[in-house]
Parts: sequence; C-alpha cells; structure tokens
Amino acid sequence: MAGGFISNETIDAVLNTTDIITTVGEYTKLERRGGNDYWGCCPFHGEKTASFHVDGDKKFYHCFGCHKGGNVISFIMEMEKLSYVDAIQSLAKKAGIEIKYQNGYKPDPNFVKTNDSEQYIELYERTASMFHYFLMETPQGQKALEYITKRGLTKETIEKFKLGYAPADRKWLFKFLRGKNFSAEFLGKSGLFSQKYPEYSFFSDRLMFPIFNRKGQVVAFGGRVIPPADESQRKYLNSGDLPQFKKRETLFGFSFAKNSIREKKSIIFCEGNMDVIAYHQCGLDYAVATLGTALTEDHIKMISGFVANGVVYLSFDSDGAGQEATWKAIKLCREHDLTVKIIRLKGGKDPAEIMLKFGKENLTAQVNNAILDSDYLIFRLGEKYPTDTPEGKTKAALEYFQYVDALQSDIQKESCLEQLCQAFNLKPEAVKRDFNNRSQARERANIRQNNNNTEQGTQIKLDAELRGLIAVTADLNQFEVLRTKLTEQDFSNPAAKRLYRVLEECFTEKIFTIRDILNRCDDGNLVQLITGTISSGVYQSEQVSVIVNDTVNYIKRNKLDAQRNKLLQRIKEYTVVTQEDQNQLNALLAEKFELDKQVQSLGKK
Repeated sequence: MAGGFISNETIDAVLNTTDIITTVGEYTKLERRGGNDYWGCCPFHGEKTASFHVDGDKKFYHCFGCHKGGNVISFIMEMEKLSYVDAIQSLAKKAGIEIKYQNGYKPDPNFVKTNDSEQYIELYERTASMFHYFLMETPQGQKALEYITKRGLTKETIEKFKLGYAPADRKWLFKFLRGKNFSAEFLGKSGLFSQKYPEYSFFSDRLMFPIFNRKGQVVAFGGRVIPPADESQRKYLNSGDLPQFKKRETLFGFSFAKNSIREKKSIIFCEGNMDVIAYHQCGLDYAVATLGTALTEDHIKMISGFVANGVVYLSFDSDGAGQEATWKAIKLCREHDLTVKIIRLKGGKDPAEIMLKFGKENLTAQVNNAILDSDYLIFRLGEKYPTDTPEGKTKAALEYFQYVDALQSDIQKESCLEQLCQAFNLKPEAVKRDFNNRSQARERANIRQNNNNTEQGTQIKLDAELRGLIAVTADLNQFEVLRTKLTEQDFSNPAAKRLYRVLEECFTEKIFTIRDILNRCDDGNLVQLITGTISSGVYQSEQVSVIVNDTVNYIKRNKLDAQRNKLLQRIKEYTVVTQEDQNQLNALLAEKFELDKQVQSLGKK
C-alpha cells in the first residue's frame, strides 16, 4: 500500500490530534521553558546538556546537536523504525482516528493487517493472558504459583507483571491458537513453537515472564523452570529476536519503570527478571534488566534522555561474570557521560531473597548506600592484583586508565587519577606520565605479559568447560544440543561464560557461523585460543557429540558436588533443640540423599 492512499484528511487529523509533547515525553524527559516550548536531552544521540527542542504550538521538534527534526510522524518513524504508513496507522489507532483513503482506494477486507509486528503482538497478548489464567486459576499452575509466593511476590505484583504458567502439554497451545483462527503458517513463524516439531510449544511447564515493549504490549516471553526441576532442562528460556522484538533494544520492566525513571532521573540495571520484580515490589520501581545480552548502545540510547544528570545504578551478581558485566556497563555508561553507582547486595544472593528475609526497607537502604563506580573499581583492583608490588600496581593502574579514558570531563579524569595515587600509594607524576603515555605503557605491560604467557601458558584457563565449548564451536550443529542442557550460569570459568554468551547471541540472531562468533568475541586471547585449538585438528566431528555429553556431565557433577558440600556444612553446623529442629534436619538429610543419587547417576553415564 503506497503512502499516498491515506487521505490528507486522516494525516491532518493525526497531526492535529496527537500531542507531540506527550508523545516525545515517552522517550525522553522534557522540561518547560516558557509558553509551550519544551527542552530535553535528544533521544536520537547521547548527550548530557539538553539541546532537543519541541515546540508544542507549531508541533515540531529539532535537535541542535544532531540536527534531526520534523513532526510527530517522523519522530515515531525514527524511534520505532516504522515506515511512513505504519507510523500514521500506529498514531491513528492510538488516537482513535478512523483511517480514510483517497482516489477510490479500498483496502482488501480479507487482508487483516499490513504490519507483521501488530499481528504478532496480538498473538503474544492473547497467549500471555492464557498463561496468566493457567497460573492464577488452574491446578496445573499451582506449583508455579506456590514457588513465586514463597519467594515473596504478592498478588498485586503477579498481576502487574502478568506472570503466567505454560502448560506441560506441549501441544495444548497450538490447538488453542488454531481454534482462534491463527494459521499454522503464521504460528510457525511466531517463535512460540519448535522449528523441528511445529505443533510443540517452545515453552512448557515453566513460570512465564511476559516481556513488554515501551507501550506496555507483550512482545516476547521468558520462561523459568520451577524447582525442583529436572537437571537436564535449561533453567531459563527466552524468545529469540522477532519482528516485534529485538532483545538488544528491549529492557525487561521498562514500560513499568519509565515514568519513575523520568521522575527520579535514576535507573537500576539488574541481571534477571525476578530481580526487577523484587525491586518494584519494594517501591524501587525504576529497575530494569537486559534480556540475555550485555548492556548495549541501544539500551543506553533508550534511557539516556531520562537519566541525563542523574544516576545509573548497577545491580549485578558478585561472581566473575557479574563483575565483568559491571565493568563493561561502567565503561559504556561513562562513555555516554552518565554517572554510575554500584549496588553491592549483602544478606542474600539476589534482591528477592533480601526482600523476603529482611524486608523492603533493607533493600532500599542498600540501594541508598550504593558506591560510586570509581570507588568500586579501586576496591576491585585491589583485590584482583597484588598492589604491594610494582608489577601489581602497574597492572591495576593500566586497567583503571581504561575507566579514566571513558570519562568525559577533564576534572573527573584528574580527580580519579588522584584517587588512584592515594589508594595504591603511587607518585602523581609517575601516574600522569604513564596515563599520558598509556598506549606505550600498555604495550610494555603486554610484552611482559606475553613473555609470562610463553613461560606459563595462556591466562585463560583451558579446562573441561572451555574445551567443550571450543569443540562446539568447531561443530556448530552440536550447540543446539548443548543449549537444551546448559545455560551461561552453569559455567564457572569466566572465559567459558563469555564464549557461551557469544554462541547463544549468534544462535538466536541466526548469524551462526564461526566468522560471526569470532567477530563477537571481544577477548583477543580467547579468539587466539579458539582458532589455534580448532586449527590443530584436535576435534573431529564424530567426537564432538561425545565431548558435549562429557562436558554436560562434568558441569552438572561439579554443580551437584558444590550443592552437596554446602549442604554437608549446614548439616554439620546444625543444632537440634526442638522437634521442629529435628524435622528440618531430617529434611536436609533427605535433600542430601537426593543429591547423592543424582551424583551417582551422573557417574554411571
């Protein structure tokens, strides 16, 4: 359908009816500066000083930084990546305006919609409602409902996030949707069903987290197994990229958080969906999470207009992968001139556990006590390197220089270099000299490191986890098998976690070649290790399936052993005083017995 078929009357009605101030305000914070003139930070490019002007009377916008301008239609086209016709249709639908056509044009009544995204959104909205019904109203969903209730979620929170349950019968959803007149061909492209078995639901017997776009429409799903779960299942499953959903451009919880983010000029980035939900239930309703990816430029672009001159809080796990994610997020935020603070959670493994054990006041206090990223990095580098030696001080300083590089203010740079000197007892002149010549200093350090690597082997730990993933990289057909049994969280080796994340991203984005995987790896040592190992011919295709099976068993056995050791320690320290104490001890012993059986089962394979 050509754009000219929509009548000028309809276009004028859209432009006259749609409030450009309200529309733009959904994407960036605007402040009034007299009359009907509003200013804010440009949503098209990152900035800290407002140069984006919206004229409410003349109904246009213009950025004095990137020079983009136009009316509300061009704004929606740019922000939502829509065609001219789709942008008009979207605005008309929102305003309740009937679309009229010119030159005698009449749309085909048998043609339901021109926009694939709208059709998929309708499908996902309906599916989310059914999953929610199963959770709240049926015996099948009772197990999932008990799990989230025990984790402290209230009925109001469950309703707000429209949590659901996907039935264990994998054919049920296909039959239901076919009964609602969705074609088999359309459902096959929806992402809700297995590509190999088109009638089998991708999600089954899982707690379901609908993923909403910024308008509050369901566009994708995340699914979690419900404890106690079969160890062979992946703990988390997420929708892949779809016409209406790009995970690198979407944040879980953003539609619920955006008003609070705009008002408070603050945002909390978390690792998981449950983290976001727990923060929101505690009144910290400016929390969001990425969806299986690291923080991206698109995410920062999405929120920078709201938090300019505010604070970005990072609430990631304290393990190696979490620290790496924190470090990357700090640099990305600082490159966009955003202030960053780190939330270091204490008393529980995640926000939901802290909320349950200590209440919302405790979680709120921990957010209020977040530390500046510079303080966090100084502390982390002091733990990472032996800063009582010249070599350790050099390594710590060179890594810290990367953070200083990302800062946009010379005053901030100077202040942080002074902080480095004080923390590690360094002479300011030497630090400034090395910072000003950091490329050469880094090169000298790399030469020394390479010499050490030649003598001691690569820094990356080539253990069974990483060997298994490199084998999968050599025979990519095996990754589909591996990902049904393991997730990124199952790996303890940081390099293996990074490689798994890259494999998963390339797989879901359907750019699954070795070239793409190597291109996504941002660790030169890891790339060299992958190419060198594969080139050596150590992996033959007929061996990889055996290696995958061994890797899965190895990781699961280590995980079970760790759980068992923790349990043994709890049993050892347990004191029985009352009958209730004895009952709890018996429960721990029963749990140990089950773990022993699982370990023995893996040992037999």
